[in-house]
Amino acid sequence: NERFRCTEVMFQPSLVGDESDGIHKLAYDSINNFDVDIRKDLYSNTVLSGGSTMFQGIAERIHKEITHLAPSSIKVKIVAPPERKYSVWIGGSILASLSTFQQMWITKQEYDESGPSIVHRKCF
Repeated sequence: NERFRCTEVMFQPSLVGDESDGIHKLAYDSINNFDVDIRKDLYSNTVLSGGSTMFQGIAERIHKEITHLAPSSIKVKIVAPPERKYSVWIGGSILASLSTFQQMWITKQEYDESGPSIVHRKCF
């Protein structure tokens, strides 16, 4: 069924010829890039956000896949708030409203003059 194959690509990008890792492996690798002392907290507080996390059953699937990869002594908890579809936008809105973030604002004129490289100059 196409409905299920569409979401399966997030876990198996090779289905469409992409050799990238699936989202569960990316999350697992990201957690393991942190200091060993905080990994347990990250495994037990993984929050889904954004519209692509709205597929039915995705939280359970991510939980299953990360649990399979994580050490057996680790408790994996995936949090999927109902309003997660908009959480990325809300977070960006909050970030943009902070006074410390204003130095990273890019005007249309700056972008037109410098192109995408202006993002690296002002934000990193």
